[in-house]
Amino acid sequence: AFGVLAAALGLATESVREIRTPHHGPAPFTLGILIVVIMVKEILFRYVNRIGRNVDSTAVQTDAWHHRSDALTSGAAFIGISAALIGGKGWESADDWAALFACAVIAANGIRLLRPALYEIMDTAPRGEIVDRVRNAAAAVPGVIEVEKCFVRKMGLSFYADLHVRVNERITVRQGHDIAHQVKRAIQQTDARIADVLVHVEPANL
Repeated sequence: AFGVLAAALGLATESVREIRTPHHGPAPFTLGILIVVIMVKEILFRYVNRIGRNVDSTAVQTDAWHHRSDALTSGAAFIGISAALIGGKGWESADDWAALFACAVIAANGIRLLRPALYEIMDTAPRGEIVDRVRNAAAAVPGVIEVEKCFVRKMGLSFYADLHVRVNERITVRQGHDIAHQVKRAIQQTDARIADVLVHVEPANL
């Protein structure tokens, strides 16, 4: 995410410098090159982003947005160069102004990607159905009377669960231990990304 923001800042700085510096208009053949670049980068974005969503990886999705940033920049350049070629003299900097707009879009996407990355760094509990699956899997294990607490955190591509389950206070330590292992297996079977489960067994007053 910081890389995307840095790219937006770098492109904006370069665009401002070009706007303030007199220069010749762009060559027409660059339009053909930009079309190819836009197509390739957009295809790469869709492919990498799909992989990132499938594995639920913020890093991979951020890498995908590097390709989208290139596509947006090239698209803005295409519009700007077209305007410069059509407008003629006095429109030489049209592509640089268009690039500034692309920088704003890229920066907005960088900020959007920064939030989930910061959540992972701060060990924030993930939201969504994975927490519900963990809780429901634990509650369905025979012998579990109640799931008192359920915490799930993400580290890299893996999830780690920590929960407290209430069981009959009259059962033996061995029976409570077996229930804890059954809870762990049941939870890990719900999602292959769950690397480890820590189960605390608490007595329930019946």
